Amino acid sequence: MKNEKLLQQIDFIREIDKIKYIQRKTKLFNSDRRENDAEHSWHLAMMAMVLHEHSDDPVDLLKVIKMVLIHDIVEIDAGDTFIYDQHKNHDNTDEEMKGAERIFGLLPEAQAKEMMELWKEFEAGHSNEAKFAKSMDRLEPLLQNVSNNGGTWKEFGVKYQAVYNKKKVIEQGSNSLWEYAEELLDKSVERGILKK
Repeated sequence: MKNEKLLQQIDFIREIDKIKYIQRKTKLFNSDRRENDAEHSWHLAMMAMVLHEHSDDPVDLLKVIKMVLIHDIVEIDAGDTFIYDQHKNHDNTDEEMKGAERIFGLLPEAQAKEMMELWKEFEAGHSNEAKFAKSMDRLEPLLQNVSNNGGTWKEFGVKYQAVYNKKKVIEQGSNSLWEYAEELLDKSVERGILKK
């Protein structure tokens, strides 16, 4: 007996396995190995579970976890854009929208709609959940680069102000996490692993 809905869901599950092959520029903590998008998304979900008490506003934790788990699925089609890329804007792109429509569109209509709405909400960054999810997305690579003595900052010659400007998004979700992030940035400059 064929269940069309189940088959659509399985097609989606098979397709998103490809996220494991999307390599990010950032490397794992204390490692030379680059992180993939699946590892990144899992780590953000765990961070949200552990750190949600630091959100400045009440958040629906399940919604935050859903957002961080799906936010990079579009990169299966669009690829990963390095946050400090000087030639391509890291903000929502046509390629990402097309990827979202194709990949989420594999799901049954109601689930496809939910995923698309969550992804758009994350990208817009206006809701409490999206602000906190974006805080997690910006904090994780900061922690990684600090653990790797500058990591991608050194590798790609990224300066303090560029890092500061990108990481300031953390403040929109959590003042206490932003204070911690600022302290890490200052210490990174003192250690010589981030240049002003």
